[in-house]
Formats: sequence, C-alpha cells, structure tokens
Amino acid sequence: MAVLTASPTLGDLLKFECHPSYCRETATLKAGTSYPLGSVLGRITASGEYRLSPAAEVVGDEGAEVALAVLLQAVDATDGVATGLIAARGPVILAEGALVFDPSVDSAPERTAKITQLATVGLVARTTV
Repeated sequence: MAVLTASPTLGDLLKFECHPSYCRETATLKAGTSYPLGSVLGRITASGEYRLSPAAEVVGDEGAEVALAVLLQAVDATDGVATGLIAARGPVILAEGALVFDPSVDSAPERTAKITQLATVGLVARTTV
C-alpha cells in the first residue's frame, strides 16, 4: 500500500496572529532558491530582498544574518526574484517544528539564536502549540 504524505500547510506553521493586515507583508525574495513554507528570512540591506537567514554574515548579502520574518507560503524563486507573503511583525505564534532554517544554521545554539531574533519583532516560536 502506498504511503501518502501531505506537504506542510499554513495551519501547521501559524498558530496565532493578531490580525493579518497588521502582521503580514509582501516581500521580494532573492533569486536562486526554492523557499519552503516556514522559511526563516533575513533582509539584505543593499537590495531589500529577503533570503534564508544564514548563521553568519555572507559577503554580498549583508544584513540577512539577522532573522526578522517567516515565509507564510512556499515560493519558487530559482529562476528569478519572486514575491511571497511573510509574517513581518507580531504578535504571532509559530510552531517551532515547522520553521525551516538556512543550511548554515545547523546547530541547536544557532537555531535558538534565530528564534530569539524573530522574537524581537514579535514572532514567537513555541514547541507546544
């Protein structure tokens, strides 16, 4: 018998938000990546584009190392810049297990640091929601 698996949904990620009109924004995502739902994003200072927030500063993408948004939909930007809907400010409660980090964020302390950065803009990740 075949096993069916479902892709994550917004309900898996977003557990509470004050009001969508206040908490959400449309953002431009940097080209070259397919961004899954729940991507933890940082904003590149020079261009204003968002990308997965790396563990440390990346030359050319300065500023993105600070996590300050979470992508609320999957977006394929492999062929060029794309727009996506983000949680940009809280109060918002997110399921920690549904967050997707940059591959460079590969240790528990680095993930904790990203979650702490998100909390500064009111995006609170919880393990039990």
